[in-house]
Amino acid sequence: MDITKFLEREPVLKEVAEKKETVWINKKKKTGEEVWKNFPFDENDIKDAEDRLKRFAPLLMEYFDDTKATNGIIESPLKKIPNMEKILKEKTSLEGNLYLKMDSHLAVAGSIKARGGIYEVLYHAEKLAMDSGMLKEDDDYRILASDKFRKFFSRYTIQVGSTGNLGLSIGISSATLGFKVIVHMSNDAKQWKKDLLRSKGAEVVEYDGDFTKAVELGRKKSDEDPNSYFVDDENSSTLFLGYAVAANRIKKQIEDQGIKVDKDNPAFFYLPCGVGGSPGGVSFGLKKVFGDNCHIFYIEPTHAPCMLIGMATGLNGDICVQDFGIDGKTEADGLAVGRPSGFVGKVMEPIISGIFTMNDNKLFDYMRDLNNSEDIKIEPSACSAFEGPIKLFEYEESKKYLEENNLLDVKENINHFAWATGGKLVPDEIMEKYLETYL
Repeated sequence: MDITKFLEREPVLKEVAEKKETVWINKKKKTGEEVWKNFPFDENDIKDAEDRLKRFAPLLMEYFDDTKATNGIIESPLKKIPNMEKILKEKTSLEGNLYLKMDSHLAVAGSIKARGGIYEVLYHAEKLAMDSGMLKEDDDYRILASDKFRKFFSRYTIQVGSTGNLGLSIGISSATLGFKVIVHMSNDAKQWKKDLLRSKGAEVVEYDGDFTKAVELGRKKSDEDPNSYFVDDENSSTLFLGYAVAANRIKKQIEDQGIKVDKDNPAFFYLPCGVGGSPGGVSFGLKKVFGDNCHIFYIEPTHAPCMLIGMATGLNGDICVQDFGIDGKTEADGLAVGRPSGFVGKVMEPIISGIFTMNDNKLFDYMRDLNNSEDIKIEPSACSAFEGPIKLFEYEESKKYLEENNLLDVKENINHFAWATGGKLVPDEIMEKYLETYL
């Protein structure tokens, strides 16, 4: 593909092609009701997902002890991290208040994928059971743990393509319910994730090439089996809505902690981005809940900036990082994606503010800072979220964004929410190796 016209039209893409750290500001972002003009989802879709998760809550408590403290609702803490904030303010241009949304510690799967991934498995299980006449909406869903249902689910297969965390989410929840499960993974996925999946009863199929190849071949294999269901990280609206449920929950956490979110106290959210499904769904929910008082940025590795390239060119899923001569290789395994979701890129056009890119070495630096200052361990890819609140005040383009949105006068009141996307299930010995890694 000849990318010359894109480099001429979007100067930031020259920096992207050279694998430089940079920021892209989304000029198609809308405000007010314009955001929702022709948008494919609304708050009723979020409520439907919330209600389904509540129906399944008793069953989740039966199967997973770590959901009992939250009555079967899979949700993560929101923490103020003052010591990390102090360290970053001493080193950088950070202004405002820093919080950590700890999806890194979500029950069952230990990552943000526990939201959309488990939700889609539950959605599929419910549909199969209802279509068969075995389940009604007002039933106690704990009956799904019976031998009758487990035997029923064992006739069906769930398959997914994954770089790691979505595979864990789908694999653990599907196998627990009784499904056969096959996870298609690129060979750059972390070995411990493959080992954990196999220990839970999932079949893991490995491929040369990146995430996109694993998805493509996994989808093809699933299509050959009429009893197989493919969880499509690139295009699934079900996954998307499972992630969106996070917004109402963090709104309550913000209110419970007395954090103000309004014109004078804006909320900035920073989400690590791979193919785009999880940040996309969360972003939809956040914008629905907080409106123009929230500003959403994604963070991608300089070697895998697929969503930035997709959105900046307007081609979304019809272009990949390899078209720009970029290899897609990164230590942030969950973000090692060459081609973005075309579905997510399109629906995010009116919503997100922009995308930062960052070098891999900082992942481990942020990881050490967080561990040393707050005694919190998250995986390297999750640490990319800290790049946003720092670089917001350093790049000319992002400073211009603040100025154009009348935010410079309230910069000390900005509440920054770094969305930690994974880490709880990382084995201790691997986590220690991460903490000792210097690039």
